[in-house]
Amino acid sequence: MIGFKTDHQKRLFYSFDLEDHVPQNHLLRGINQHLDLSNLRQHLAEYYSHTGRPSIDPELMIRMLIIGYSFGIRSERRLCEEVHLNLAYRWIRRLMTWA
Repeated sequence: MIGFKTDHQKRLFYSFDLEDHVPQNHLLRGINQHLDLSNLRQHLAEYYSHTGRPSIDPELMIRMLIIGYSFGIRSERRLCEEVHLNLAYRWIRRLMTWA
């Protein structure tokens, strides 16, 4: 049976902006204001091999460690689980996709 759109149906697709879901007074916003990791890749480039599997992005790793230290998450496995679930953690990692 073919359905038809009625006015009382919710939208199937909606826009979602992660920026809107992290409160302006969140701890990670304050940290992010003072965190400049723009030169990190360039500074560490000589320590990375040009062959083999790609490494973890150093900026991503530092941002995740800051999350762990700030919120008392001591286990790397637990940190990965928390980052997957918490929108603010995804925001500071600059991970906007829903993988």
